[in-house]
Amino acid sequence: MILDGQSRLTYLIWATLLVALAVAILLGRWSLGFVALATLVASMAPLLVARRFNVYVPLPFLSAIVVFIFASLFLGEAFDFYERYWWWDVLLHGGAAVGFGLVGFVFVFYLFEGDRYAAPAWAIAFVSFCFAVAIGTGWELFEYTMDLVFGMAMQKSGLDDTMLDLVADAIGAFIGAAAGFGYLKGRQTGGLPRLIGEFVRKNRAGFKKSGRKDP
Repeated sequence: MILDGQSRLTYLIWATLLVALAVAILLGRWSLGFVALATLVASMAPLLVARRFNVYVPLPFLSAIVVFIFASLFLGEAFDFYERYWWWDVLLHGGAAVGFGLVGFVFVFYLFEGDRYAAPAWAIAFVSFCFAVAIGTGWELFEYTMDLVFGMAMQKSGLDDTMLDLVADAIGAFIGAAAGFGYLKGRQTGGLPRLIGEFVRKNRAGFKKSGRKDP
């Protein structure tokens, strides 16, 4: 089965979404059913894409993606967590920025084919940081456009909401970039640098110039 081998947390989230979908259909709550189905499909998409292109993604990172999608789409929209808890949006922005910081680092490192000495470690980390912040900024521009053109309220409190989101983006991006810097410096005893090392090791074909085997 293509969805085998996931964490228990991932299976629990998928089971919760299936139950919510069934209940929504029985009660005729179509909006809840739509959100549950959309969340289920979106949470499975990264795994299916990774399998389709034969890219190994560490299990903790896949689990984090599933949790993020569940928290943002299902809890945030179906159960209105964005309105109930002011910090929910900030927390998700920061978590997403950490992920984008890691993705930015892996992307830059991939362009260098795993050559640790193609550029200083701080330079690669800085590009990773900028990549993640740029993604966060692009999202804020999207929210502003939706509010301006369609009269939505994605920015909620306006400038304060935008700036708080950007601060969270910057902090998350720094954590992700710092993990990449730690990886390049050989600090892979645990945490995010170890995840990067696992990704590089299992996708060795794209990192041909990586000079040594990662632990």
